[in-house]
Amino acid sequence: MAGKATQTALPSIDPEEACPIAPVVDIVFSRWTTPILWTLNMHGRQRFVELERRIAAITPKVLTQRLRQLERDGMIVRTYHPEVPPRVEYEITELGRSLAPLFANLAEWASTNLAKVDLARHDYDTAAAR
Repeated sequence: MAGKATQTALPSIDPEEACPIAPVVDIVFSRWTTPILWTLNMHGRQRFVELERRIAAITPKVLTQRLRQLERDGMIVRTYHPEVPPRVEYEITELGRSLAPLFANLAEWASTNLAKVDLARHDYDTAAAR
């Protein structure tokens, strides 16, 4: 094996050590979590059907799953009103509301930079097509 370089294996790093915000991204930035939290933060307490209407592309099954997960994570609170018919409302918690500055920064970044991302994608796709 003379003349062959030997490779040293790099130690395996826990993703949370490599990127300490990874758990936050997993909690907050799943496909439907952000629109649900945004809606509850912007519009206050909502019934299931109101959330379903405001987030038109989400299915009832997925909305139910995401609401349960957000409740489990402490981001929203579910209030059941034992009326006829029963009424259930969802509201963002203080923990969920504490994400508002992050969302505001991301919204600002989006308005400043998404056109640049679109241009970069176009340029990349054009070059790749040649």
